Amino acid sequence: MPKPFIADTKPKPVDLKAGETVWWCACGRSKNQPFCDGSHKGTEFKPLKFTAGQDDRYFFCQCKRTAKPPLCDGSHKKIGQEELDEQAGLKTVWYKVAEPGELREREVRAVQAGSQGVALTYIDSKIGALDSACPHQGGPLGEGSIECNDGDQDCWLRCPWHGWDFHPLTGKSPGAHDDSVPTFPVEERTDGIYVAVQESTVHQPTISDRMAETLVNWGVSHVFGMVGHSNLGLADALRLQEEAGRLAYIAIRHEGAASFAASGYAKLTGKPAACLSIAGPGATNLLTGLWDAKVDRAPIIALTGQVNSQVLGPGAFQELDLASAFAPVASFSQTVLRDSNHVELMNLACKHAIVERNVAHLIFPDEVQTLAAADESQPGGPEGRLGDRAMLPATASLAAALQRLKEAQRPVIIVGYGALGRMGQVTRLAEKLSAPILTTFKAKGQIADDHPLAGGVLGRSGTPVASWCMNQSDLLVVFGASFSNHTGISAKKPIIQVDFDALTLGKFHPVELPVLGEIGLTAEWLRRALPEPTDAVDQRPELTERWRIWREEKAARSARDRGKGVNSASLFAQLSSVVPADAVIAVDVGNNTYSFGRYFECRGQRILMSGYLGSIGFAFPAAIGAWAATQVQPEYLGRKVLSVSGDGGFGQYMAEFTTAVRHGMDLTHVLLNNDELGKISKEQRAGHWPVWQTGLSNPDFAAYANSCGGLGIRVETIDELAEAVQRALAHDAPALVEVVADVELI
Repeated sequence: MPKPFIADTKPKPVDLKAGETVWWCACGRSKNQPFCDGSHKGTEFKPLKFTAGQDDRYFFCQCKRTAKPPLCDGSHKKIGQEELDEQAGLKTVWYKVAEPGELREREVRAVQAGSQGVALTYIDSKIGALDSACPHQGGPLGEGSIECNDGDQDCWLRCPWHGWDFHPLTGKSPGAHDDSVPTFPVEERTDGIYVAVQESTVHQPTISDRMAETLVNWGVSHVFGMVGHSNLGLADALRLQEEAGRLAYIAIRHEGAASFAASGYAKLTGKPAACLSIAGPGATNLLTGLWDAKVDRAPIIALTGQVNSQVLGPGAFQELDLASAFAPVASFSQTVLRDSNHVELMNLACKHAIVERNVAHLIFPDEVQTLAAADESQPGGPEGRLGDRAMLPATASLAAALQRLKEAQRPVIIVGYGALGRMGQVTRLAEKLSAPILTTFKAKGQIADDHPLAGGVLGRSGTPVASWCMNQSDLLVVFGASFSNHTGISAKKPIIQVDFDALTLGKFHPVELPVLGEIGLTAEWLRRALPEPTDAVDQRPELTERWRIWREEKAARSARDRGKGVNSASLFAQLSSVVPADAVIAVDVGNNTYSFGRYFECRGQRILMSGYLGSIGFAFPAAIGAWAATQVQPEYLGRKVLSVSGDGGFGQYMAEFTTAVRHGMDLTHVLLNNDELGKISKEQRAGHWPVWQTGLSNPDFAAYANSCGGLGIRVETIDELAEAVQRALAHDAPALVEVVADVELI
């Protein structure tokens, strides 16, 4: 909207002849303001037409105090500029920008007056204050230079980007160019140099504001990301939500860490988090963490900036086809256009993320982010958009499953990550059947290992207890597992598979009975329908014996010592005893992860991992996301958060330790340092390859943690471990325990 023409505060009389028609418009484009004939184009103001009677005299004024603006009778008091500014929602604020006598002749420097960037100049003992943004492409005039030709009295402030010139005091361009730079009042006072800027007292909501409000209404409490030039309008909307106490923003060092943190948050809570990036490389950096969330069915909303729509296509700086780049990873990906239904796009993004447990993506072109929201626009939310998905399976499926359970003598229950939140019902079913409960690695911790029916983890990261139970079974009842090749669920056994995702049923191979339904309801229905008692064998005594055998084996492995560092069995035995039972633990990828799965005994801890993607570097950023969840989600308030990784994994995102320090995160990271990508070396040997390029040159990680402002402790023997971990857990800020580990004793 063009600025309205502001008349003098004193009313101006207008003499009209009888029957004369006059058009008034505040278009600011006519030669005879405030009058125009309505022939101009582009104004959003409607001309005011009135017909004068004989010898009528009208007074024009924008005092806004008469019953019929813009007309008045001149009886009002004089209105000053300050009052006019107040009516327009503006206030003048003076900011100190330099010390007295600090400027040198022909100096220019960039200063900040509130939110206004200013190029402060000094020439001929006079001070100038110019808008620091060059009207060409926003070049920083405060980083430019004042240049004077020999013998020429005129000096010019030159833009450092493209060489455009402006007078260092008036901001005018040389010649007839009409592209001058705005200037600001400046005063040199006894205590320094001050610049006056006008600041708005009324915030005009933008479409980004409405979309950010909608995001929060859908339950998003945290955004992880990096602010940059192509997402500033959106970032400001998020800032306002944070200042209102409705959102927390975690500023990371690498966008990959932002998406991993959002994934960790979502995996822990089942609720969506968001991640933010600029266009181009910032957006592509998000992709690995987004793929991690997608394949592990964790809800995330990715918000990416984009270059100005006007330059899309030819190949502008940092321009990428983000819609195509994100198409494979996002179940919903849309560009926010000028005429989009903006709130509805955010509604749909949030709904897709939550309902499909997937990645949703919105692209924000730079200029669209700051468009004013329509006066009647309102934020959206989930009300009336989400149905209850707790549905029982079909009657025939339930009857068939019940019959197979009645016939089974040695049933075994296997739970995957999809059974999260339904373990109460599943465990009660297992107790009625006296059946062991085995977990996939992703589901480790969903039943405590000290439960009488717990059989541990099945598969490559598992225990011989779980393998033995499966081998002895005559029926596998699988809840919420996807049967990946790492899980080790035997396809040769009779299988009842229960899942709420139809595509997961029989995904990798046929099963005897696929059952589509909500896991908790299905388990509870089967428990109630089974006779009391059942004919199944009580497998608890055998399970107790298998655990005794395995714990003796672990104790024997803990005793091994080659003098080259701590062995994994003893390390995770110690961690099992000192980590709080309600802790959240994010684990990485590598030999450390396999050892964690085998040796660490859960007593109620929640475990997070990069399951299907298996991305190295996941653990520490995911712990950042988990810590964020412990600040707002009632069921996790006050819980300790740990992460475990090797030196290779931590090295990928070790700069995020400073993120944890900056935000005061109570995190403890346990780092196994063996100066090697040990898992890769192992795979090379297994494939009869020579071990090649797996060695690492590492810093002193404990010293690094201390230098970042956290707590770093180095452990070289097993006797030092328990005290070190307890000290780190007691530290209410980021702590790192570096354990010198034996690469062979895993």
